[in-house]
Amino acid sequence: MNIYVGNTPYSMTEQALEDLFSQYGEVSSARMITDRDTGRARGFAFVEMPNQQEAQAAIEALNDKEVDGRMLRVNEARPREERPRRF
Repeated sequence: MNIYVGNTPYSMTEQALEDLFSQYGEVSSARMITDRDTGRARGFAFVEMPNQQEAQAAIEALNDKEVDGRMLRVNEARPREERPRRF
């Protein structure tokens, strides 16, 4: 299951994100989304967990949890929508 993690602390690393979710089960990947131009964190991330039950447990446990002063928003990620490229 692909999980959206919103309102992440800007200081959070991919390793810290993986450590947080691995408390609930196996994590395939953890990706912090960064700004293409500056390389700075954009305040959201995606976590991939192969086991549906473990992923659901992580969502329920971590949604609205405070991490470094920010309340995480955690839910199942929606499929990516194709958008026209900007030039």
